[in-house]
Amino acid sequence: MHKQLLLGDEAIALGAIDAGLSGMYAYPGTPSTEIMEFIQASEEAAERGIHRDWSANEKTALEAALGMSYTGKRAMVAMKHVGLNVAADPFLNSSITGINGGVVIVSADDPSMHSSQNEQDSRMYGKFAFVPVYEPSNQQEAYDMVSDAFDLSEKFRIPVLFRITTRLAHSRAAVKRKSSLPQKSIQIPSDPLQFVLLPAIARRKYHSLLSTYESLKYDNRLSKYNVFRDGKNRRLGVITCGIAYNYLMENFPEKGPDFPVLKITSYPFPSDLISDLTSRCEEILVLEEGYPVIEESLRGILDNGLSVNGRLDDAIPREGELNPSVVARALGISSQPLFEVPDVVKTRPPSFCKGCGHSDTFLAVIDALKPSGSRGVFSDIGCYTLAALPPYSVINSCVDMGASITMAVGAADGGLRPSVAVIGDSTFTHSGMTGLLDAVMKNSPVTVIISDNSATAMTGGQKSHATGRLEQICQGIGVAPEHIRTIIPLKKNHEENVRVMQEEFDYEGVSVIISARECIQTASRRRKAESSQNKNKEQES
Repeated sequence: MHKQLLLGDEAIALGAIDAGLSGMYAYPGTPSTEIMEFIQASEEAAERGIHRDWSANEKTALEAALGMSYTGKRAMVAMKHVGLNVAADPFLNSSITGINGGVVIVSADDPSMHSSQNEQDSRMYGKFAFVPVYEPSNQQEAYDMVSDAFDLSEKFRIPVLFRITTRLAHSRAAVKRKSSLPQKSIQIPSDPLQFVLLPAIARRKYHSLLSTYESLKYDNRLSKYNVFRDGKNRRLGVITCGIAYNYLMENFPEKGPDFPVLKITSYPFPSDLISDLTSRCEEILVLEEGYPVIEESLRGILDNGLSVNGRLDDAIPREGELNPSVVARALGISSQPLFEVPDVVKTRPPSFCKGCGHSDTFLAVIDALKPSGSRGVFSDIGCYTLAALPPYSVINSCVDMGASITMAVGAADGGLRPSVAVIGDSTFTHSGMTGLLDAVMKNSPVTVIISDNSATAMTGGQKSHATGRLEQICQGIGVAPEHIRTIIPLKKNHEENVRVMQEEFDYEGVSVIISARECIQTASRRRKAESSQNKNKEQES
């Protein structure tokens, strides 16, 4: 079939469609978002009836995928690396229950924290849960691996983790398609207790999982992606993983390196892969994006005094992304940038869009807090986190999705008045509702400001589960209706918005202020789309 120029995310999405996917589940998070967006926009996915709606969060996405798997059909879940923390409960337990239809869980890691709170390495979760992990080095591998991942998942009745990083997710390359497979038919598990983790069942299944994990490393669907390439120079041997292999090869554009190279893109792998390389070389350099996962395991495997270099001894920087220049320095090769980065594209501090409702919300918060002088504004993850920076400098926390409300509750327990939480509408339905329930049950003296822009704006304006429902949700959780207030964050309403905030800050109980104004970016796109539709109608008439 013909080749297509695809992002890494898009290659994974297309690979899933062609592998007979029936359900795609995700919560938007950079750098994973385009996987779901590709499938949502795909005419083939629509024709096949592939389920492809956003989920409230990563946990619900994975649980829904397990439900799809229960019917015997194939499901994929996509999230960014910190989203896997949210989904950790079903992820770890699904390796014990096992699956019915194939389940592939894509976790997009973000080394150097381009848009994330940490640099965690999802391969650690693979080891933790005893599940196989794929780590493609390019877009074609990403596409090809998806079908093998589903096959492997169904052969061993176990979910598969698919780890990518930012550069692979958001770079493009030509991908050659295979023939598409049909979707699976409904087939309920033969064991009615497969997904019932009562202790007696869980103990038996965990024992089986450990045995399965040992068998995985010899299966061709995994092992064929781990490739050894010998070389005449035996002074150095290099072990490289995933996209780091590309960085290595970019330093040798002609014939490749003259030393042995072991490329690892799937886990687990047999230890003789390592010994085959190390028996030939005097020294080992490990190039892996993220944590020193292989490097640490090497130090446990090798007991022959062979020198192992990598992130643990600063041969490779302990933090941040790899790139060809970093690899060149580790190899002792002189490396200069191909060109200087113009000042116009150099890193600049982010800021709110002009006309952003978050800006007017925080200007009101600043003035409303002046009488008390409080420094207790707990925020969450979204565009509004930028209020931590000048000229606002008003928020005091951003820990994880949903933490604003529960931190405000804890601060109120400690005596802070007023204790204010600011959370976005999509983040609220992702993981803020349970924190509000805690506040209601304790009648905590906190004010929760939901900055409602009717979108998951930070990741591109995906539809928010909260749109049109916030008042009813808050009432259903138990907030008194008279203390659910709605304001419009515009400059002309500033004095009125400050007054409303101060009234609720003074209230010794739970209050919610919904600061409602559509995201300026999604509003602009909506108006353009409406204008285009109107023009088309005029032309037709």
